[in-house]
Amino acid sequence: MKKTVLKIATLSLGITVLFTTGCEQKTKEEVSSEDSDYKGIIGKTLEESKEWWPEREQAKPGAPNVVLFLIDDAGYGTSSAFGGLMETPTLDSLANNGLRYTNFHSTAVCSPTRAALLTGRNHHSVHMGYLNYSSLGFPGYDAIMPGDKATIAEILHENHYNTYAVGKYHLAPLHEITAAGPFDRWPTGRGFDHFYGYQLGHTDQYHPNLYEDTKVINVEPNTKHLTTLMADKAIEYISTQKSIAPQNPFFLYFATGAIHSPHQVDKKWIDLYKGKFDKGWDWYRQEVFARQKRLGVIPANAVLPERDPTVKAWDSLTVEERKVYARFMEVYAGFLTHADYEFGRIVNYLKETGQLENTIIITSIGDNGSSHSPRNGFYNAAIKSLPVEEQVAELAKHLDEFGTEHSDMDAPSGWTQATNTPFRLWKQDANSEGGTHQPLIVFYPKGIKDKGGIRNQYGHVIDITPTIVEWTGSKIPDVIKGYKQKPIEGTSLVYSINNAAAPDQHTVQYYELRGKRAIYKDGWKASVFHETGTDFAKDVWELYHINEDFNERINLANKHPDKVKELQGVFDEEAKKYNVYPLIDNSQVPGPAGRARSVFGKSDQIVLYPGIEQFMTYSGPQFQSTSFSITAEVDLRTKKEQGVLFSAGDEFDGLSLYIKDGKFQVAHNTGSIVRYLQSNQSLPTGNVKLRFELNYIKPPKTKATDNRDNYKVDVPGGTESIYINDVKVGERNILASEGKYIANYKDGVDVGQDANSTVTEHYKAPFKFNGILKQVVIDYK
Repeated sequence: MKKTVLKIATLSLGITVLFTTGCEQKTKEEVSSEDSDYKGIIGKTLEESKEWWPEREQAKPGAPNVVLFLIDDAGYGTSSAFGGLMETPTLDSLANNGLRYTNFHSTAVCSPTRAALLTGRNHHSVHMGYLNYSSLGFPGYDAIMPGDKATIAEILHENHYNTYAVGKYHLAPLHEITAAGPFDRWPTGRGFDHFYGYQLGHTDQYHPNLYEDTKVINVEPNTKHLTTLMADKAIEYISTQKSIAPQNPFFLYFATGAIHSPHQVDKKWIDLYKGKFDKGWDWYRQEVFARQKRLGVIPANAVLPERDPTVKAWDSLTVEERKVYARFMEVYAGFLTHADYEFGRIVNYLKETGQLENTIIITSIGDNGSSHSPRNGFYNAAIKSLPVEEQVAELAKHLDEFGTEHSDMDAPSGWTQATNTPFRLWKQDANSEGGTHQPLIVFYPKGIKDKGGIRNQYGHVIDITPTIVEWTGSKIPDVIKGYKQKPIEGTSLVYSINNAAAPDQHTVQYYELRGKRAIYKDGWKASVFHETGTDFAKDVWELYHINEDFNERINLANKHPDKVKELQGVFDEEAKKYNVYPLIDNSQVPGPAGRARSVFGKSDQIVLYPGIEQFMTYSGPQFQSTSFSITAEVDLRTKKEQGVLFSAGDEFDGLSLYIKDGKFQVAHNTGSIVRYLQSNQSLPTGNVKLRFELNYIKPPKTKATDNRDNYKVDVPGGTESIYINDVKVGERNILASEGKYIANYKDGVDVGQDANSTVTEHYKAPFKFNGILKQVVIDYK
């Protein structure tokens, strides 16, 4: 029958009625969708429905890849790219084809710099006033980075970048760095699709404590250097991303352990520098200073400050001291050159795959100045425990082991000061340019016209995030992950990229770290070198005209008291604005990772079960200047059971409870020597409780000069005992120093094994317990 449609009406119930000229009526029922954004048609049958797919969101066409490379603990005079004598051909090439920024700054130490770098906000503003494991219950210091101040990874992720973090992170709160999470403030919770690296300030370069995403990974038996593993993983991430989602750009944050301690690297890299530093650190300072002038990365009229009074003249050293110290520097330099090589592999991969031309690479050579290490450097705690005048002779016996997996090295302070040339002081001296002035290299073939150019505009780590946002054409959403975003506090450097003469746009910046503080404004800088333990009200302010005296040689405070007062007022304003107060120094806080900061807080008892993932020492059970017991409950059935029941630390410092040769044994590695307890009887069969007990006697303390009390190490400190089913089967007396802090920073806490580097040479890793371990109970007294 012929029909003519006169009208189409849609009723509120979702029924479409077709009115015709004839007597026939038909209806078509549509099923409504709860998704109001759906633009298709949903009928009761497929024939009555019409598919619709939302358009897949993509990054802005042509958006560049971004690589952010952060080197650890590197002063202004390390890399050859800025006149240093540590060869870095990859960085040299990037600088020669990009830009060198000569007036760029950090916060003077690890976690604060990284927090500021990744968020574009001041470190106190994002609650990272000091290290993540030294948090305190104040907004500027609790290490709980807020969601309303997004990371650059979160911002780029919102702009359809794939995002990767490889290497050192050092930002998650200590109590959250466990297998139970929460993971909101891990890298994968702060915008990174994947994470491969470590969570604290440093790790062993051959036996690292690594995570992939949120899982502990064990790379043992390991045959590769950590930086090599990192470069391998970065290339894997990039190749996977470009294979699967080539339409999207990527963001790679690559943060090496180099050149933070421990200085460990393969011998071939050390031998590249054999004999090259025999002229000493005074020669190094002069040579680097001259090279820096030739490169144009310091003013032509600059004057080199005097050697720090705590550092001896090289010519005054003995032949043996020179030999030992020169070898330290060979390791130090080889470590950086190797890191440069591995990063070069990533750069070469980008070039080979046609991606380099459209990749922004930003490199900060250092998250702070070179470290203020001991006068004789550091090889291990055993040598460090000797009188200073005896250390060099002992170090000389170990030259062939320098830089190996069995060394825990940091260079002597004479060398670390030299690598801060042309500045005074060191890492953690936030008042100084030596602690905060970093070389910055910016590379982007498509975006830089003045290749090899020099930029002298003032910059700070909070400027990197806004620089990336502007240069990539990204947008910062008003809301990210449900958090309304607060303003970026840094200033984009893009204004200066192709305009060397552009006036500074970042004109005010505060610095503060453990009471050492400064304020920079319009080329002037007022600062305080706060002495730990002294009254903040008695601090003496210094004044420097940075525009004319860039390395702080001439204190003008007496000449311009009004300027000092003005800048003090500016500091106070900034401090109130950004959560800097209250001022805190090391004398007012507990040691590096007190029990209150770990996941267990101040619990009197901790129960651990076999199969648990490895803890980092600082986030797990703590053994610091306290009495405690560790009880392993086992079911022994064959008398052939052996293996580790509980371990904390590594070959440089730690504690291990284990069964071997039918005996209950304990190894306490004090750093200077491994002390042992062994049961005086064989183990029975059946359900057995094996207990280690440390009864600690706290000695009188002397005046504190840092965050650790200076106890006399030669006074009695209590006892260590072992028990089988509550029967004492071994005991020894301990010194106070042995109970003060147990378990090395670099390694972890294991139940049922000793992974990574072992506490003792009496077994090989992981020496897993092959019997039935029910639980391990830790009781604090």
